Amino acid sequence: MGKTIVITGAGVGLGRALARRFAKEGETVILLGRTLSKVQAVADELGGNAMAVACDVASADSVRAAFATIAEKHPKIDVLINNAAVYEPFTVAEATDEQIDGIIATNLNGPIYCCRSAIPMMEKGAQIINVSSESVNLPFVMLSLYQCSKAGLERFSETLEAELEPSGIRVTVLRAGPMYEEGKSSPAWDQDAAMRFYTGSAANGIDMRKRAVSNTTTVTEVFRSLIDLPPDVKVLHVTVGSRHP
Repeated sequence: MGKTIVITGAGVGLGRALARRFAKEGETVILLGRTLSKVQAVADELGGNAMAVACDVASADSVRAAFATIAEKHPKIDVLINNAAVYEPFTVAEATDEQIDGIIATNLNGPIYCCRSAIPMMEKGAQIINVSSESVNLPFVMLSLYQCSKAGLERFSETLEAELEPSGIRVTVLRAGPMYEEGKSSPAWDQDAAMRFYTGSAANGIDMRKRAVSNTTTVTEVFRSLIDLPPDVKVLHVTVGSRHP
């Protein structure tokens, strides 16, 4: 019997690639995204049991409403993948209130809100996968807020795993490296900030022009393996890097 899989940030990038893969393999996929038209377009493409739900994970009320909508059709969730995130370089001194609040609310509060709503809909054998970032452990510049939000997500996940172990719900942190999606446009970053990010990171030994980058479709293999783990196995931490083929 197929699994019911909820994916946040499912309108583009890795989230969309995961939705496409799991739908093709017969799973029921529920696509959450801040812009309903984006996730609805993916759901229409997939057909079958795909379901699109508008959800701004940064808003507790939006998350509650989204999971209430899900419960009307799918009262049981087998997998929650917290993938939605804001990624933008800026210095703390130059940061706007919106940039600070947006990154923390989306990248840290969002997964917490989604876990809180999903757990009552989960049974023994269910799984939560929280997507973190390699930046937690690398000397990027101008990513302090992004890095701390992902580091906080990892610490939250470790504690949540212990909290949920008696109920048989598994929690995994997947720390991801760079990846790309065919046809996806470049992020709309401030050009000056982007240049300082690239040159500053290169000065610290991270040259974006020379780094290997994985395809989002390829990375879905790791998620498939995690979801298919035997019931007597758990994996709390996974690091997924990129390599030149």
